[in-house]
Amino acid sequence: MSHDSEARPPFPPFTRETAIQKVRMAEDAWNSRDPERVALAYTVDSAWRNRAEFPVGRQEIVAFLTRKWRRELDYRLIKELWTFADNRIAVRFAYEWHDDAGNWYRSYGNENWEFDANGLMRRRYASINDLPIAQSERKFHWPLGRRPDDHPGLSDLGL
Repeated sequence: MSHDSEARPPFPPFTRETAIQKVRMAEDAWNSRDPERVALAYTVDSAWRNRAEFPVGRQEIVAFLTRKWRRELDYRLIKELWTFADNRIAVRFAYEWHDDAGNWYRSYGNENWEFDANGLMRRRYASINDLPIAQSERKFHWPLGRRPDDHPGLSDLGL
């Protein structure tokens, strides 16, 4: 295992503790809404399935995320570990956002992740469904950016 500048600890095989750490690191990065930062957690040839899109490689990932966050405004995400084994982690997540017309949504999903020996994600498969919600139904209330440690997670919120 080479831990060079492309290394992203913790490394597989994952324990429950390191899998939870990896999930929170991913949540924090996505909540930054910075496509370049997020892309660095993936291998240069990472393959995704996100809904019906299939980006491959960091350039396509950056382009995908740039489009996503132009459309999904005031994006706030919570991820939770579902299970893990060896170099794989499964998560469930929900995020809230609104479109440019002010319509709010809560998007629910599941992701399957596979990592290389350097802790970079080489495969990401995401299935996501969008639920229209009223602004008054929002549950994710924190300033844009990292979810505060004391903000409830998905299970705590009954999601």
